[in-house]
Amino acid sequence: MRALFFPYPRLLLLPRAFSMASHPPDASDSASSDYIAGSVSVVFVTCPSEKVAKTIARSVVEKRLVACVNLVPHITSIYDWKGKIQEDCEVMMMMKTQTSLTPNLTEFIRSVHPYEVVEVISLPVQQGNLPYLHWVKDCTTRK
Repeated sequence: MRALFFPYPRLLLLPRAFSMASHPPDASDSASSDYIAGSVSVVFVTCPSEKVAKTIARSVVEKRLVACVNLVPHITSIYDWKGKIQEDCEVMMMMKTQTSLTPNLTEFIRSVHPYEVVEVISLPVQQGNLPYLHWVKDCTTRK
């Protein structure tokens, strides 16, 4: 019977927090107008190994194509390849960059990645921590 009780009473506040988060900030708020929605993107790339992912990650940071790369090890990918269902252990790279750099980033990744068809998926960031989003832009701006 114990499992029927909610073990974290403080989390009962979550519905209120979610309802507050679902309302976008007021457009008159100067902090909210400081970021152009979609000008930063998160780019996802899968790699066959941590070694390959680290090599690519270091290269794209050095070239200022991205500000940061997070490596998520040990993901399992199940997919159809040339008519057969495949299952592989891979490493996911999550890269943060300016959306305008995505074509150059994609071109570079395709030139160094070992896969015949490379997964490069870019998702624009609509909102986030403004200092972080500005940091991404600063890191990826040529100096």
